Amino acid sequence: MSGVVCRAASIALTGLQGTPVMVESAISQQLPGIAIIGLPDASLAEAKLRVRTATAQSGLPLSDRFITVNLAPASLPKHGSGFDLAIALAALAASGHLPASALAEVAHLGELALDGALRRPAGLLSSVAAARNQGFPRVMVPESCAAEAALVPGIEVVAVPDLASAVAWYRGERDRGRVVSTETAAEPAAESGAPGSGIDISDVVGQPEAVEAMVIAAAGRHHVSLLGPPGAGKTLLATRLPTLLPELDDDAALEVSSIASLGGSPLLRLVRRPPFESPHHTASAASIIGGGQGIEVRPGAITRACHGVLFLDEAPEFPRSVLDALRQPLETGRIEIHRSRIRTVLPARVQLVLAANPCPCGNAGSPDTVASCTCTPRVRVGYRQRISGPLADRIDLRLTLHRVSKVLLDDPHERRPTSDQLRARVVEARARAAERWAGMPWSVNAEVPGSWLRSRDLRLPRADTAVLDHALARGALTLRGYDRVLRVAWTVSDLAGAERPRRAEVARALALRGGDPA
Repeated sequence: MSGVVCRAASIALTGLQGTPVMVESAISQQLPGIAIIGLPDASLAEAKLRVRTATAQSGLPLSDRFITVNLAPASLPKHGSGFDLAIALAALAASGHLPASALAEVAHLGELALDGALRRPAGLLSSVAAARNQGFPRVMVPESCAAEAALVPGIEVVAVPDLASAVAWYRGERDRGRVVSTETAAEPAAESGAPGSGIDISDVVGQPEAVEAMVIAAAGRHHVSLLGPPGAGKTLLATRLPTLLPELDDDAALEVSSIASLGGSPLLRLVRRPPFESPHHTASAASIIGGGQGIEVRPGAITRACHGVLFLDEAPEFPRSVLDALRQPLETGRIEIHRSRIRTVLPARVQLVLAANPCPCGNAGSPDTVASCTCTPRVRVGYRQRISGPLADRIDLRLTLHRVSKVLLDDPHERRPTSDQLRARVVEARARAAERWAGMPWSVNAEVPGSWLRSRDLRLPRADTAVLDHALARGALTLRGYDRVLRVAWTVSDLAGAERPRRAEVARALALRGGDPA
C-alpha cells in the first residue's frame, strides 16, 4: 500500500480544551523505520518505539518500509502518550492489516504497553468530552477506563483491552470490543471533594454569628475573609464551608470531574461534592494560578477548586504577587494561560476564603491580659497591607472572630445546627435565586452583574439603599463594593424567603462587609 495515506482521529488537550487531531500514516520506498512529525513532545516522539514493539508482540508486524506519521494540524503542539492507539491503527491500516475507512470517524484514546495492552492516558474524561463537543459519534478507549469514559453522555464508548482487539473490531469482529453506555456505567455519586470525612459545622463552638455568615456565603457563593487570633476557629469554619454547599449539577459535576481526570487516577463516577483546595503559603504563583512546562498546561489550585472552595490560610504569608494574581479570575471566573507557543483558558469559578491573624504574633486587639501584642504599629500595618486593597475590595463578607470563652465552651444547653440542616436552607435559597435568574447565564447571586442589580427592573427603592448610598458618597465603598453589598443583600433576603431585600437586609449586608450600617 505504498503511497496510500491512512487516517485515524484522536484528541489533543491543551488544559481542558480539546482539538481534533488527524493522525496520517503513509509508507514510502525507503529503509525500515518510523518518523512522527507535527510538533510532538518527547513522550509522543517515543511512540514510534512503543508502536513498533506493540504491533510485533500482537502478531501484527508493520511494513518493512519507512512509515511517516503526521499529526495534523501540524502547527499545534502536542504532548502525551494518548495518541499511541491512533498512531498504531493508522500505521497498521497503511500496512494492510485493517480497513482505514472508519478510522477517521472514531476518536482513539489510549497509551500502548509493549505487549500491546492499552492503558489510560491522562485527561481521559476531558478528551472524551472534547470528542463529543467536536461531533465525534464514537470514541475508542482502553477497557480498564471504560466506566470513566462512559460518564460523558451523548457519545458511544467502545472499550478494547489491547491493540489486537481494536484491530479485530475494525475487521468486523464486534465481540472483541465492548460498547459501554452512560446508563450501564452510571453509579451513585461519591461524597468526594470534602476536606475530610465525618466533619460537620456543629463542630464550631461559640460562634453562632460566624456560622450564620458562612450560611450566607454558601447560599450566594460569596467570598469570605476571617480575621482573628490563633484558636478562634478560622480554619474550622473554612473547612466546614464545603459541607454547607449543595451537590453539583450535571454540567458542573462533569467540569469538576474533567479537571480531576487530568491526574493519573481513573474516575469511577462523577464528582458531585464541591472540591476544597487549601494550598500552603509557600506555594508558587504557577501552583495557584496554573502553568506548566513547554507545551503542557497544568491546572492550579484555583482551577482544581472550581465550583468549590479555595482556602488560603495565613493569607498575609502568601507572596503579594500570588494574592494579586487572584484578582482577575475572581471577577471573570476563568484563568488565561499564555505561553510562547500555546494559549488556553481554564475555569476558575471558586469561592475564596482568606484567613489571617490580626498581626504576626496574633494577639493584636486581644482582650486577654496574658496575651498582649508584641508587634510594633508599623509591623502591624505592614502585615495587614500584604493583602492589597483591590483584592480586599473583592471580598464580600469580612468576619472578625474572637477566642471562645470557657463559659460558652461549657454551655450544655447550646444547640448547634448541623451541616445537613443548614445545607437545606442553602438549597432553598439557591432555588429561589435560580428561579429569579432563570434564562440568564448565572444562577447564584455572586455572579450577577452589578449593572443588572442597578437596572430599572431590580433597582431597590432609595429608602432601602440610603445607608448604602451614603457609604458610597463618603468614599467608604467603591462601586464594586456597592454592587457586592447588593448581591449579599439579595442572598440574605433569599434565606429569609423574602421577595426582595429591604432596608434591614441591605444594612446587614453592609455590616457583614465591615461597613457601618448606622
